[in-house]
Amino acid sequence: MLNQLLRLKLKNRVNKLDSLDYGLVEPWIQAEVLNKAQSDWVRRQLEGVNQEKTGNEASIRRIDDLQQLLSTWTGSFTDRGQFWQSETWPSNYMEWCRIDVQGQDDCKKCPPRNMTIFMGNEADVSIYLSDKYRTPNYEWATTFATVANNTFKIWTNDQFDLVDPLVTFYRAPQTIVFIGTLDPYTNTVSPVDIPCEFPDNIAEIIVDEAAAILIGDIDDYMKNKLLVERAEHNT
Repeated sequence: MLNQLLRLKLKNRVNKLDSLDYGLVEPWIQAEVLNKAQSDWVRRQLEGVNQEKTGNEASIRRIDDLQQLLSTWTGSFTDRGQFWQSETWPSNYMEWCRIDVQGQDDCKKCPPRNMTIFMGNEADVSIYLSDKYRTPNYEWATTFATVANNTFKIWTNDQFDLVDPLVTFYRAPQTIVFIGTLDPYTNTVSPVDIPCEFPDNIAEIIVDEAAAILIGDIDDYMKNKLLVERAEHNT
């Protein structure tokens, strides 16, 4: 959906196409509420806080809605003894999906083997390491990973090396930018126009969300309630 239509729909949702009050809502504020709306919508779909109570890949709709946000990352991992730790993950990271990696034992005679990795909790690491069914095991080709300090940690218990780790994650949606608009964060005028990357059926929901945020900011409770219910019903 083009930004011109996106802004027109946003003004129409608050029923103020010709109002001087809403004419004072600057373009950067319109972009800010649209970006907040799409970020909030994505987080709810990933978590399952929606009408169907389904999170990422829990239904065909969630798979279809979120598949374009899946990204891969081949960050640098460093051997820390009991685990291998990645560099800081990408700034657009939102949620882990999976990690693909191969393991290599010390003898180096056998080719690397694909490892099965489950996502664990940093608080339960000592439990995993003491559990023979979940501790890193090269023979069974299984291990676990955790996240801490914006990095990934793949645990090996110093039994094997890792080869070619590949992280698949959900990224944040690209920021909506209106050309010629002053960005208050950088204090520069945007030379480009970046539209909403979602298909029109999702962009419509995001517009409802953004209108609800805008209405809420000016204390129109009833209209805010209506727009929130409309947006939530359509997800």
